Amino acid sequence: MVFLPLETELFYYEHLLDSTDNLNLIKDFCVKNPSGQGLERYIKELAESDEKDGSARTYLVKDKFTHEIVAYFSMKNGLFTIDAGNGYFYSIPSVELSNFAVNSSYRKNHPDAKNLGSTVFAEFVLPIVKFLRTFVGIQAIYIYALPEDKLIKHYKTMGFHRLDPEDEQFVHQHVKPKYDDGCVFMYQLL
Repeated sequence: MVFLPLETELFYYEHLLDSTDNLNLIKDFCVKNPSGQGLERYIKELAESDEKDGSARTYLVKDKFTHEIVAYFSMKNGLFTIDAGNGYFYSIPSVELSNFAVNSSYRKNHPDAKNLGSTVFAEFVLPIVKFLRTFVGIQAIYIYALPEDKLIKHYKTMGFHRLDPEDEQFVHQHVKPKYDDGCVFMYQLL
């Protein structure tokens, strides 16, 4: 069984609302890639309200020595459906990794830091999901990835898969949120 809190030699995590300092720190969070501006906007403008209404939980991964934000991720309960044929579908209970971004400012300040996204996913996201799995049924984790080949390839190296085009279209028609329009559904079975 996984026990929380989690930390590594270099990083630890906090829930967004664990400290009032966090709401000030997120003001400096930056996503360099123009296609990721929605992720920057989310952490700065929407994450706190999603926390308060219970829509999502957001976590900040921080540097143990400088306490800078390395990355953030948001999670919420979800499911996705796969067409089982003959008018039936199969629902897969899951956790949605609804937001996931590395802080470009941290990368700039620490150019030797490598594999930050993969590290955050392996050391923080997956252990939390596996911990939750000890309490409720969870068979997968999924994400709606920005439609960039480099990013999709990166998620594949982290263990995510794409559905075949017909099944992906089925997912898009049944459970894809409007704000993820244009994004690519990817999943990882646990």
